Amino acid sequence: MLRCLYELEGAKKIETSLYISPGSPSVELKRKLDDILDSPAIQADIIDSVERSANGAVFYWGRGEGCLVLPPFPIKDSVIYNECVVEPLRMLLKREFVLALILLRLGAYAIGVFRGEYLISSKVGTGHIHSRHRKGGSSQRRFERGREKQIEYFFERVNTRVREILEPYSNELDYMIYGGERHTLINFRKQCQFLEQFEDRALSRLLNIRQPKQVTLQSAISDVWSSHVIQWWED
Repeated sequence: MLRCLYELEGAKKIETSLYISPGSPSVELKRKLDDILDSPAIQADIIDSVERSANGAVFYWGRGEGCLVLPPFPIKDSVIYNECVVEPLRMLLKREFVLALILLRLGAYAIGVFRGEYLISSKVGTGHIHSRHRKGGSSQRRFERGREKQIEYFFERVNTRVREILEPYSNELDYMIYGGERHTLINFRKQCQFLEQFEDRALSRLLNIRQPKQVTLQSAISDVWSSHVIQWWED
């Protein structure tokens, strides 16, 4: 993405740079886009993409073409420039955020703290949890109660590991990112009171993680830092 910004800056084509913070009203965004380009179809695409982005966006436009960058971390301020301005986005992408990743599925977890893309502390582990029992009757109810106890014990272990890994960095942590199975994470976060202090720093995106392991942490952080770019050309 940094290379793309360098190329964009060097091409000398961009006439307008629009920085859009998360939650910007669509009516206000449309008004700004009306002053930038004439295509209603492109405007609708941009507004739809921005509404689905939890981190805002940056729109570059000039000479009938442009691109929308959906960044990995939130855009702080909505600003419009009548020239190519990439420095605020470049600074966002170059900043060494302190990030916590919690990857969780029933029976396996991986917890990591990163400075930028470098792993500085981690813990992974597993726990035995029976698969769901499909038979009916009292035996099924006993099985389900036993399974619930296994899940409760597993969550308690993960809760302890989360505190051990995150507590030394709690004051400098910039963002929290979760990955794994959504329902499992929702239940775990309800039980882990330690994580409540980071709710305002938790990004809404959910990483698609099939097997939480040590090697998964490194591939996951690459995904965290990835930007999404959409390009348009006016006919």
